[in-house]
Amino acid sequence: MSEITVRRATAADSKRLTKLVRGSAAYRGPYAVIVDGYRVGGAYIEHHPVHVAVDADDRVLGFYALLLDEAELDLAFVADSAQGLGIGRLLMAHMTGEARAAGLDAVRVVAHPPAEEFYLRTGARRTGTVPAAGRIHWDRPELSYDLTDAAAAAA
Repeated sequence: MSEITVRRATAADSKRLTKLVRGSAAYRGPYAVIVDGYRVGGAYIEHHPVHVAVDADDRVLGFYALLLDEAELDLAFVADSAQGLGIGRLLMAHMTGEARAAGLDAVRVVAHPPAEEFYLRTGARRTGTVPAAGRIHWDRPELSYDLTDAAAAAA
């Protein structure tokens, strides 16, 4: 695989990020309702720290969106074709670095149930469960990345 970079997304990335979300194999079957009609809009990208992993040809391999005011990871996706290549781990390391630089002590994650193990492997810890509500008919794991100096020293 060619060199991978993580850069700040721009509104021009909107269609490619939306396509990645809607096409994710992780959201087929009962989970499809979550991404049905979902759009990663240009205004959203411009307002929030959204970062995208791209290869040397600017092919989108994955992205994440961090909500600084809420100290929450809002979106995190890796293209199906890039699964298992370390893109997710790269994005989470980047995200925690950006969150620390912004002065956050922790980042909350309300995870897609099949993604819980990924977040645990990348340093998050389980903090609870978010009950089903609205269009989401299943409970979701709640996790947190602890960004304090004490957490870094223990790692």
